[in-house]
Amino acid sequence: MFGKYSKVVYGTAAAAGTLGLVYLVGRDTSPPVKPFPDIKSKHSLVAKHVTLDKWNKLSNIKTETSGFTLDQAIACAVQFDNQHCGIYAGDADSYKDFALVFDPLIQEYHGIGPDATHTSDMDVSKIRGTINPAAPVHSTRIRVGRSFNGFGLSPGITREQRLELEGLLKNALEALDGELSGNYFPLLGMDEAVRQQLVDDHFLFVSGDRNLIAAGMERDWPEGRGIYHNKDKTFLVWVNEEDQTRIISMQKGGDVKEVFSRLASGIEAVGKSVKDASGKEFLIDPKYGYMHSCPTNLGTGMRASVHVDLPGWTKEGPGKLEARCEQLNLQPRGTRGESGGQTGITYDISNKHRLGYSEVELVQCMIDGVNRLFLEDLVLQKKHNMF
Repeated sequence: MFGKYSKVVYGTAAAAGTLGLVYLVGRDTSPPVKPFPDIKSKHSLVAKHVTLDKWNKLSNIKTETSGFTLDQAIACAVQFDNQHCGIYAGDADSYKDFALVFDPLIQEYHGIGPDATHTSDMDVSKIRGTINPAAPVHSTRIRVGRSFNGFGLSPGITREQRLELEGLLKNALEALDGELSGNYFPLLGMDEAVRQQLVDDHFLFVSGDRNLIAAGMERDWPEGRGIYHNKDKTFLVWVNEEDQTRIISMQKGGDVKEVFSRLASGIEAVGKSVKDASGKEFLIDPKYGYMHSCPTNLGTGMRASVHVDLPGWTKEGPGKLEARCEQLNLQPRGTRGESGGQTGITYDISNKHRLGYSEVELVQCMIDGVNRLFLEDLVLQKKHNMF
């Protein structure tokens, strides 16, 4: 109604017919800029890319899909002092509305240029070889995240959107057939013995992660969340955890091709079932690939991993395996997950990258890297007289 800048003009009886009439030519009605946050993670990407100038431009913006704000996006970096990235998107709009922050941060984290584009490739026939049969691999697991248009991502999704999405996914998933056929189990009202068994079997996610809580992803817990799995528990879908869905293929042993093939079929089937029922499609961007709440998962959203024994590398001491994995573009974790720490000689080894590579390339990287680590482990066992 009014212009941005305030200006007052006082009329006169001659000019306006009424003595003392005040004309508001312009008035600034925009809310004041929020105070610049105290970012505790001083060395995080948020601390580097959320500058005062960018903050002043973006801090009062609310996204259209879920009303998400920049201060909500960077809550983890503000609250905690150990974040590397420290930012989440509340919806697909966040990546556009806060592009001044997200674009350079994503480019730095993933090592891509401003003109990069994403290419997806789920063709299992392009994978060369497999895990060495002699390698002590306990299990193989490949997962991706997928989100659907029309809903916020987990940090920003509203309660109504979350419940609508859960209902849509429950019906779509239970329409799957063949090897993928199974049942959906909502967390709300789940029998405690069933829940604990799913957790113990490494099938089900749990609450209590402080990053997810700070980012707003555990609001209304456990309502609207659940897990779908087929009868053999080799195909699973997490609903409304860190992402709208996590689609997972897993099994004992090291047959990566079989696991990847099932995943590819599952992703296609889930996408088709949801689209047929609602018209909703996977959120995908030409530049950043499949949309996720965490920008570190953009692109493929894929983590292809095996649990493998590496006693020789364990004997080498702290930091040695991590340094070697960095050279091989791999990421080592303990078998208790990202925040669970390392115990014993069994490691979860996965691809490091998500964006800038296709799914086939990342699976190939994991296979080749694990085979290399296994052969090197045999040498290290001999070095430490472990035979």
